[in-house]
Amino acid sequence: MRKVWSLLLLSFFAVAGAFFAPATSASAAENYTITTDASYPPFDFQGSNQQYTGIDQELLKEIAKREGFTYTLKPMSFDAAAQSVASNQADGIIAGMTITDERLKTYDFSTPYFKTGIVFAVKTGSSIKSLADLKGQTVALKTGTAGAEYALSLQKKYGFKVKYFNDSDIMYNDVVNGNAAATFEDQPVMAYAIKNGLKLSIPKQELGNAGYYGFGVKKGANATLLKKFNAGLAELKKDGTYAKIVAKFLGDGTVATYKPNYTITTDASYPPFDFQDKNNKYTGIDLELLKAIAKREGFTYTLKPMAFNAAAQSVASSQADGIIAGMSITDEREKVYDFGTPYYQTGVVWVIKKGSDIKSLSDLKGKTVALKTGTAGADYAKSLESKYGFKIKYFNDSDTMYNDVVNGNSAAAFEDKPVIAYAIKNGLGLEIPKQELGNAGWYGFAVKKGDNAALLDAFNEGLAALKNDGTYDKIVNEFLGTSQAKYTGSKSDNDSVWGILNANGGAFWQGLLETLKLTALAIILASVWGIILGLMGVAQSKFLRGLSTTIIYTFRGLPLMVLAFFIYIGIPSVSGLKIPAFAAGLITLILNEGAYTGAFVRGGFEAVEKGQMEAARSLGLSYGKSMSKVIMPQGLRIMIPSFINQFIITLKDTSILSAIGILELTQTGTLIVARTSQGFRVWAIIAVVYLVVITLLTWLSNWAQKKTRG
Repeated sequence: MRKVWSLLLLSFFAVAGAFFAPATSASAAENYTITTDASYPPFDFQGSNQQYTGIDQELLKEIAKREGFTYTLKPMSFDAAAQSVASNQADGIIAGMTITDERLKTYDFSTPYFKTGIVFAVKTGSSIKSLADLKGQTVALKTGTAGAEYALSLQKKYGFKVKYFNDSDIMYNDVVNGNAAATFEDQPVMAYAIKNGLKLSIPKQELGNAGYYGFGVKKGANATLLKKFNAGLAELKKDGTYAKIVAKFLGDGTVATYKPNYTITTDASYPPFDFQDKNNKYTGIDLELLKAIAKREGFTYTLKPMAFNAAAQSVASSQADGIIAGMSITDEREKVYDFGTPYYQTGVVWVIKKGSDIKSLSDLKGKTVALKTGTAGADYAKSLESKYGFKIKYFNDSDTMYNDVVNGNSAAAFEDKPVIAYAIKNGLGLEIPKQELGNAGWYGFAVKKGDNAALLDAFNEGLAALKNDGTYDKIVNEFLGTSQAKYTGSKSDNDSVWGILNANGGAFWQGLLETLKLTALAIILASVWGIILGLMGVAQSKFLRGLSTTIIYTFRGLPLMVLAFFIYIGIPSVSGLKIPAFAAGLITLILNEGAYTGAFVRGGFEAVEKGQMEAARSLGLSYGKSMSKVIMPQGLRIMIPSFINQFIITLKDTSILSAIGILELTQTGTLIVARTSQGFRVWAIIAVVYLVVITLLTWLSNWAQKKTRG
C-alpha cells in the first residue's frame, strides 16, 4: 500500500512540476518529424551501435544543427515514409528519394543533394550479361523506388517478369538465392552493398540513366523547413563538410557535381535590363545578375527571350521555371508568382516627344497615351486615366510604343525610369517632363506560385552574395554608369543601313534561316493536311464532310496569334505538358494554313465539271479511282495559284510567331531595334528581306506552275 501511495505522490509532483515549470522560450528550436527508409545503406541504415546513420542522416543532423531546428526521426519502409509526408503524418522525408516529374506533383523538393543512376545486378557468377538475357526471367524490385520505375519502363522491351519487396535486403537475397534473376537499384546503394560482402555483381552493360536525390516535403507545406534544408546544404557544400560526409561512406572522388538546368524567360527588348548586344549575345542588368548567380549557386539555365506577356505566361503555365525581365512586384502578380528578394528599385516616369508643348499631366486631357501591356508603367497610367482624362492604347514592345510618341500618334508614354533614361541617352527623340510622379516599385525574379522553391532560394542566396562582395554594384554601374557604351554598339553602327547590316549581319542571317525553316516545314505539312481536309470535304460520307467543314471553320475563324498562345500557353497550363516554342509555332501554322488550304482544295475539286465524275463512274471506275485518276489531277491544276498565294501568306504569318519567343526575322528585328533605337532603318532592312524572299518564292511557284501545265 505504501508503494502505491509513493507512486501517486511521485506522479503528482511530476505533473505539478511540469505544470509550474517555466514556459519554453519562444526562440526554442522548432521540432519536425522526419521520415526515412532505414534499410537503404549507405544513405540510411542502422550502425553497429544501433544508431541511424548514413549519408542522408549525417547531412540532416549537420543541417539541423546549423539551421537551429530539431527533429524526430521515424524510420519505416520507403512507401510508408513517403505516404506519411503526403498525408501530413510527418513534415519531411530524407530517404534517397529520387526527384521525378510524378513525385513533383505531390512533393516540393530541396536543392538536389546527390546524383545517382540505376544499375541492374545479378548473382555473382550468373550467366546473365545483358538486359536481353532477362527475357522470360523474374526481376526483383523494391516498391516505390526509381529502380522499380526504370525496370518497369524496360519490361515490355526485354520481356521479363517482376515481383516486389518492401526492403532492400530481402530483395537482394532473393537474387542471391536464385529466386530472381536480377534486381534494379541505385548505383551507390548497390555498390556499397557489394563492397560490404553482398554476393551480387553489376554487369558491364550501361543503362545510361541518371537521377538526383532530394529532401521532400508535402507540396505547398513546410516551406520554412525546406528553406532551412537548402540553406544548410549550401553551407555544407561551401565549407567542405558535404564532401567529407559523402567520402565517409563512399570514399574519396565519388561526389557528383549536380547542376540543375532551369528554363528562364526574359523580355529581350528591355534595355538596359534585357537586350542583345552588338555581338547578338543577350545581356543587361538582369541577365548579367542571373549569370553570376547561376555560377555561384551551381545551376545552369536555358534562356528563352520573348515578349513580356508571353514570358510571364510561360512561367504561369509551367512552360518555363522562372522569369527575369524587369518585372515589377505587384499585389496582383503575387497571387500568381512567388518573387525572389527584390533586386532593383525603380519608378515610373512619363515621356513626351522632344519639343512638345505638353508640360504637365493636366495637358494630357483628351490626348492618347501609349502603354506597354503588362508593365508597371501601364498599371500606373491606368490609375491616372480618369483623373487626367486621357485615352490609352497598348503595345507589346517598348520600341513601337516609343516611336508612336516620336511620330506624334500618341502624346505621351509611361515607362520605368532607368529604361527610358537609357533609351533617351542612346538617341531616342523623347524627353521626361519635370513633373515628378512620386512613385516607386521593385523588380523581382519570379517563379510560378508554389513551384521551384529551390530555384528561388538559389537566386536569393546568390543575390545576397553578389551584394555582399560588390559584384551587384559593378553590374548595375556597368549598364547605368559610364561603361554602358560597351554594350550598345558604337554610334557609327547606327548611322546608316550599311552600318546596321555590318554590325548585325549574323543576327539577320540567323533570323532569316529560322523563318525559312519554319516556312518550309509549315508549307509541306499544311499542304498535306489541307489536301486531306479537302478530300474529306468531297467524300461520300456525310460524317467526313461535316468533320472537314467543322475543322476548316474552327481554325480559319481563330486569329493566328490567339491560336499560337492557346497551343503554347493554354494547353500546357491545363495539361502540364511542355511544348517547345518552335513546335507550338509549327503546329499553329499547320492548323491555320491547313484550314485555308483545305477550303480551296475542296473548292478546286468541286470546280471540276460534274460530268467528269459521271463519265468515270460509267466506265466502271470506283469512286476512289475516279477521284485519284480523273478529278484530282484536274482539280490540282485549278488550285496552283491558290497554293502559291498560301505559300506567301505562310511566310508572312511566321512573323506573328515572334510573340511566343521564336527568334525568326521579325523577332530578330525587334531585338536589334531595342538595342540601337533605329526602328526605321532596321524595319526597312527586314521589309526588303521579306520582299526578296517572297519574290523568289513567287518565281519558283510560277516556274512550277508552268512545268505542271506543260
